[in-house]
Amino acid sequence: MGKIFFVLGKSSSGKDTIFGRLKMDESLQLNTIVGYTTRPMRQGEQDGVEYFFVSREKLEELKRAGKVIECRDYNTVHGIWSYFTVDDGQIDLAEGNYLYIGTLESFEAMVRFYGKDVVVPIYVEVETGERLERAIQRERKQAEPKYAELCRRFLADEEDFCEENILKAGIEQRFENKDLEVCIEEITKMIQGKQ
Repeated sequence: MGKIFFVLGKSSSGKDTIFGRLKMDESLQLNTIVGYTTRPMRQGEQDGVEYFFVSREKLEELKRAGKVIECRDYNTVHGIWSYFTVDDGQIDLAEGNYLYIGTLESFEAMVRFYGKDVVVPIYVEVETGERLERAIQRERKQAEPKYAELCRRFLADEEDFCEENILKAGIEQRFENKDLEVCIEEITKMIQGKQ
C-alpha cells in the first residue's frame, strides 16, 4: 500500500518550493494530488497545477455528491475562500505513493480518511521573523499586493500551528528550512526510507 507524503507548515516556510522540488524529483516517483480552492488565482498560477480553481457553486455541488474529504473556510478581507480536498479519483494507494500539501487541519482530516499509517507528515519550520520577511517579499511581487490578507494569514498560522496542535496531530519529526538544499536532502532521505 502506498503512502501520502503530506507537506505542511506555516505560510512562507518554503513548503510550496519544497513541494515543487519533491514533485520534480523523478527518483522519488511521487504522484501529486491537486487540491481545490475558491480563491482567485495568483499571478503565475495555473488551474490544475497549484489548485483546481472552482466556484462556490462547484464546491457545494461536490459536497452534495459526498466527494469532499475535508474543507477549510477562511473569512478573508476579500470574502470567504475555501480550500478543500476531493475524492475525485486522483488517489489510488495500490498504484504508488503520493505528495500533497496543506494545513494542519487538512492533514488531520486526511489522516482520519486514509489512516495514520498512510499519511506521513513533512512539517517544515522557519524562524518567525524570517517567515515574515519572506511573506512581504513575495507579496510585493504580486500585481495587486494584499498585505491585509498576508497579516491575517500570518497571525492565523501562529494560532493554528501552536505547539499543542502540532503534538496533538501526532507530528514528531520537523524539517528546518534554514538552508533549502539541506532541508530537501533530509526530507528526501526520510521519504526514501518509508517507500
